[in-house]
Amino acid sequence: MSFFETLVERTAQARAGLVAAPIIQGCLRGEVSLASYLAFLHEAYHHVRHTVPLFEALIAALPTGKDWLRPALDDYIGEEIGHDQWILEDVTASGGDARSVRDGRPCHATEVMVAYAYDTIARRNPLGFFGMVHVLEGTSVALALQAADRIQAQLRLPDTAFGYLRSHGTLDREHVAHFAGLMNRIDDPRDQADIVHAATVFYRLYGDVFRSLPLPGAEAAAGLLR
Repeated sequence: MSFFETLVERTAQARAGLVAAPIIQGCLRGEVSLASYLAFLHEAYHHVRHTVPLFEALIAALPTGKDWLRPALDDYIGEEIGHDQWILEDVTASGGDARSVRDGRPCHATEVMVAYAYDTIARRNPLGFFGMVHVLEGTSVALALQAADRIQAQLRLPDTAFGYLRSHGTLDREHVAHFAGLMNRIDDPRDQADIVHAATVFYRLYGDVFRSLPLPGAEAAAGLLR
């Protein structure tokens, strides 16, 4: 079994926990609201804006003997530049306030996930950051395009409101194949164990981000209780 296959197998339970988040399951059933979508875009902006800095931090912290990863990491940076701007454009196209998103703060769950990513690079093993890459790209491929279709059908938003979900979902199909090949070149058992550990944690942390989002209908229910 290749290391990538091992990574997928050993994190399957953690991935199932993320996908089971109520807002994800509801979205796949067509239960969506504009408030929920805008909240998702808000949190997405506040972790996606760190993607390039995190890759740069990983390059700066590459251990001795791991320089062969640098070209692949440079390619990642080239691919990821500007994705945070896509999200702000989606916010505007959805009727939201892009400036408020840009200048706002992430929720606690998003802040913790980003902090853990930086901490993994600085304190534990820089290659553990690949665990976050695996979680975000794998989740995007599995859910992004399907979620975009469900949200658009329900909310009747224009195509311009889904640049991040649709573009990212399509790009990440290519990225996952590239990522698998890259992971299969990592043969140090310690690096492999640290990547599996980090991916397991990131599935939990990213799931917490989704569990922090307002569920469709929650606003109306709160109004009835006041």
